[in-house]
Amino acid sequence: MCLAIPAKVTAKTDDGLATVNILGVTRGISLDLTPAAQVGDYVLVHAGFAIEIIDEATAQETIDLIRQFPDLIAEDIPDAGETFAAETPAPETAAEAAR
Repeated sequence: MCLAIPAKVTAKTDDGLATVNILGVTRGISLDLTPAAQVGDYVLVHAGFAIEIIDEATAQETIDLIRQFPDLIAEDIPDAGETFAAETPAPETAAEAAR
């Protein structure tokens, strides 16, 4: 199964690359598949590529679901949720998640 993660574009270069914020972590990605993406847009990132531009509400809804992963994992695998939560930064507010 593949999973695309919402990210906010924070910088863009002329060579089709961008810097994004994914759950508080800054990463470099390719915009080759979404050349219309601009700074401030939300994109779905998979394997280092932005594969779709999405609206902020969809991005936030998906981020909220991702934050539930530790609880869902913990139901099936004891202690796994604690490990995942410790490795995954969780911004306090939606505004911090968007940065």
